[in-house]
Amino acid sequence: MRKFILNSSVLSAAFGVFGLAKTTKNGPRDWRLILLWLSWGATLAIAIGTVIERSKDVEEY
Repeated sequence: MRKFILNSSVLSAAFGVFGLAKTTKNGPRDWRLILLWLSWGATLAIAIGTVIERSKDVEEY
């Protein structure tokens, strides 16, 4: 769990949701908002996947 919390890419993606939430609250509700949420989810998934892959590589050595 610590490997996820201390990873800068996961932290960056996780804290990116605050700006996205502000945009959702104040901005227009159209198809671009859906794309913003999808891209944030993809970014978070890629960051978590990268941490998992790196941890597997470290365990192999």
